[in-house]
Amino acid sequence: MSVRDLCISHFTPTISRVSKFPSTCFPSPFLNKNLSLPKNLLTSNFLLSIEKSNTTYQHNCSQFVLKSSDAEISGVEDDFVDDEGIESSYSDDEDNIDSFEIDELEREAREAVREYSLSLAHELKIDDETIDQRKKGRKKKRESISSQKIIPDHLLPRVAIVGRPNVGKSALFNRLVGGNRAIVVDEPGVTRDRLYGRSFWGDSEFMVIDTGGVITVSKSQASVLEDLAISTTIGMDGIPLASREAAVARMPSMIERQATVAVEEASVLIFVVDGQAGLTAADVEIADWLRKNYSDKTIILAVNKCESPRKGVMQASEFWSLGYDPLPISAVTGTGTGELLDLVCSELKTVEASEDTKEQGKYVPAIAIVGRPNVGKSSILNALVGEDRTVVSPISGTTRDAIDTQFTAPDGQEFRLIDTAGIRRRAVIATSGSTTEALSVNRAFRAIRRSDVVALVIEALACVTEQDAKIAEKIEREGKGCVIVVNKWDTIPNKNQQTATYYEQDVREKLRILDWAPIVYSTAMISHSVEKVIVAASTVEKERSRRLGTSILNQVVQEALAFKSPPQTRGGKRGRIYYTTQAAIRPPTFVFFVNDAKLFSETYRRYMEKQLRSDAGFAGTPIRLLWRSRKKMEREGRGAAAMNTLVPDQLQRQKKLATAATIS
Repeated sequence: MSVRDLCISHFTPTISRVSKFPSTCFPSPFLNKNLSLPKNLLTSNFLLSIEKSNTTYQHNCSQFVLKSSDAEISGVEDDFVDDEGIESSYSDDEDNIDSFEIDELEREAREAVREYSLSLAHELKIDDETIDQRKKGRKKKRESISSQKIIPDHLLPRVAIVGRPNVGKSALFNRLVGGNRAIVVDEPGVTRDRLYGRSFWGDSEFMVIDTGGVITVSKSQASVLEDLAISTTIGMDGIPLASREAAVARMPSMIERQATVAVEEASVLIFVVDGQAGLTAADVEIADWLRKNYSDKTIILAVNKCESPRKGVMQASEFWSLGYDPLPISAVTGTGTGELLDLVCSELKTVEASEDTKEQGKYVPAIAIVGRPNVGKSSILNALVGEDRTVVSPISGTTRDAIDTQFTAPDGQEFRLIDTAGIRRRAVIATSGSTTEALSVNRAFRAIRRSDVVALVIEALACVTEQDAKIAEKIEREGKGCVIVVNKWDTIPNKNQQTATYYEQDVREKLRILDWAPIVYSTAMISHSVEKVIVAASTVEKERSRRLGTSILNQVVQEALAFKSPPQTRGGKRGRIYYTTQAAIRPPTFVFFVNDAKLFSETYRRYMEKQLRSDAGFAGTPIRLLWRSRKKMEREGRGAAAMNTLVPDQLQRQKKLATAATIS
């Protein structure tokens, strides 16, 4: 039985390999007739160690080898050479046994992972990612309150923020939920989809919904497009003129439909107006619309942009004609937001967390849907949730914010889906000069960082582009699981049984950095095969969270070393592996304790990674291999180890000699 069979039989059958390497890539050394290894390694030293209990194996690991009887080891030297001249690189040095303990190595492995994570986080730092200390403290306070009673999002009361474009709705949303969730730019029409966030005030907790600007029917199409800053040329290349005009004409109604859904969900409405611009005809029409259709809901009129408390009263007095009591606030400085939250919480019903609704410590995987513009990311999200959760349009850059949506799979598994804006090349964004697009791409990168699995969507006809490859590199460096989604599969003409095979070969050739990621083919516009995205993502998340037993792991390493030893330097030095452990998950991270990390070339490290995938799985997730030199550890612990080995009599003699030397 090979190590690969042992790994497969050791884990639950629910873990399947979505994408695997060909069986001819890394053949098992036991299938190679030309390779002759000592029988003691193939039988008792190899197979019997798998059957040992964990307690017995930990005792053997403290000696850094899996030993058999003394008779079997007596004929094997420290670096044995078989009949074919293959040298063993797995340590069996008895002198080194007492120098290191398993607990110390495990601690060192965790420290190595911590150092690597810190260095990688500093290297991959995203602009606009840091939060000031005040917001961090507010977030910690909120988490401490939420940790006592956690209520699911769908059970919390909802508060919707509505108003005409560019009155500060998103700025108020950020103020209420904390952080910088929504994009805030001094231009109209930035927000288009519904954006949800949890907020608390005192003992009350509720969901806040940010919406796009409500456009009334009294305006002409030209003025509506001007208010929403919709471009009729950028990103519309290749789209017929008739389709272009139809898409532009539908955009305002789709944004307004999203706002209407938010208003219907909420029990309290915050109607935001601009105190500096004064009362406008659009404000009057929106007030009449709310009064006519939603008189059963609590409506609070918030006059925004009133930074000065003295002037704010005068600015708010102009809005008494709308029929609501105006409240001057400033979303930027926070003036008046306390009074606003008092009014909101006084109208909300209190929701208590019962035993059935407590979900403390429950882990919900996040799936980020990313890709270039117009590849069908929002269509995939809408097809999965079964509703028009986001605005879908052929206009490039329709999605701006990162939209989080709770989703429950048919098997009951919960996920958090994150729809993101299309990612264009940095040079193109800089040339366009659009601040909104730059912030949208920034949030897409942040969505990748806070996700567990990334669905990289590519267009079937365009296949893999240079920008797709750059996004793939970002996913791999962030250590996220990945599912490659080939959308718009129905546009491929003359498909046959071999089309998918040839297409997969092309994708693997162009995205070599994601050769471990499964590929799913779908057509989101007709909801065809979109459920396969969730199935593949669920499998990838299980693989990403899997921990390989130390006994199985070290046997995999032994098999890899037996098949191919590390290359020997010109000076005759050869790399040797003493101990291997999996120090972390998400992504799986393995630490190799070796004699000198410099003796292991990058080629050999890639070989070891491929052997781990071939024998142990981990399909759909990147794996990290960290190499720790033993020489450094020896230098650090040599002085302490020498003192610990002294017996009490020797310590007394040393003290007497030191005293005599002082007297003389």
